[in-house]
Amino acid sequence: MGTRNLNGERLRDMYAKMMKIRLFEEKADELFVKGQLPGAIHTSIGQEAVAVGVASALRPDDVVIATHRAHGHCLMRGVDVKGMFAELLGKKSGTCKGKGGSMHIMDASKSMLGANGIVGQQIPIATGAGMAIKAKGTHQVCACFFGDGASNSGVFHEALNLASLWKLPVIYVCENNLYAVSVPVSKSTCVKDIAVRAKGYDIPGVVVDGMDVIAVYEATSKAVERARKGDGPTLIECKAYRFMGHSRGDPAHGPYRTKEELESWKKKDPIKKLLRMIKLSDQEVKKIEEDLVAEIEEAVRFAQKSPYPDPQEALQDLYV
Repeated sequence: MGTRNLNGERLRDMYAKMMKIRLFEEKADELFVKGQLPGAIHTSIGQEAVAVGVASALRPDDVVIATHRAHGHCLMRGVDVKGMFAELLGKKSGTCKGKGGSMHIMDASKSMLGANGIVGQQIPIATGAGMAIKAKGTHQVCACFFGDGASNSGVFHEALNLASLWKLPVIYVCENNLYAVSVPVSKSTCVKDIAVRAKGYDIPGVVVDGMDVIAVYEATSKAVERARKGDGPTLIECKAYRFMGHSRGDPAHGPYRTKEELESWKKKDPIKKLLRMIKLSDQEVKKIEEDLVAEIEEAVRFAQKSPYPDPQEALQDLYV
C-alpha cells in the first residue's frame, strides 16, 4: 500500500474523516434502537474507506450520487452534521426539511446530489449528470456509488454503454460488500469481478481493496484524470464489507453469513489499517476522536430540540 502524493496531513485527514463516518453511524444506530429515528437505517460501518478514498480524489465542485447507504458519502462532501441528524430524525431543520430521511438525504450546495432508495436507479441519474457536465464544459466529474446487486440491473448496462459512447465524465464506484441484502454475490452474479463488465463497454474496469483507503484514492485519482481529459468513464469495484447487517432489523452475522466470516473481515478494519501506517501519537488519536464525539453529540442535541415540519408543508417542494 503506497502513499504517493499523500503527505502526513492528508493521511491524518483521511483518518479523521473515516473516524467521523464511523462515529456518526454508531450514533445513528443508537438513536434508531432508542426509537428516535423513524423509518429504516442502513449503516456503512466497515465501508468508510470507499467514501473517503473517492472523496479525497475529487474537487469540491465534483458531484456525487449515492445509494440508500449514504451517510458516509454525505459526510465526505461536507454536508452539515447537524442538518444530517435533523434529517434522520425527520425535523424541519434537516438538510431536506425532514422530508428525505436517511435514504434520500441530499445537499446540492455541497455537490451531494442525493441518495437513492431504489436499487440501481442512481446510475442513470449520474449518467445524466455527466452529460450535463460535458455539455457545460466545466471539467467536473460525477462519482456514482452503487452496490454489487445494482450491477445486475438493466440500467447499469444501459448507463455504462451510453457513458462510454458519449465519453461522459462519470466514475462508477461499485461498493461490493459481497451481499445484496442477504443474497451472496456468488449466487447472484456470474462473474467473479464485477469490474470485468467494463470490457463490454470499452472502458477501464479496476478492482481495488475497498478496505484500503489509499488504494481507493489512487484508483479514483486515475479515473478522475481520465474523465477530466475527456476520455470517458471508469468502473471501479471496491471489495469491501459491512460490519453491521443490511439494515437494523438484520443481525450482523446471519443467518446468511457466519460469525467467523464477520470476524475475519473485522481484522481488515480500514480505520485501524490506516492508523497503523500513519505517525499519530495516542494523544493525537484521542484528540481527534474527542473532537468528533463532541461535534456529533452537539448535532444530536440540535436535532432533538428542533421542531417537526408543519403537516401543511407536506406538499411543498414537490417541484423545483
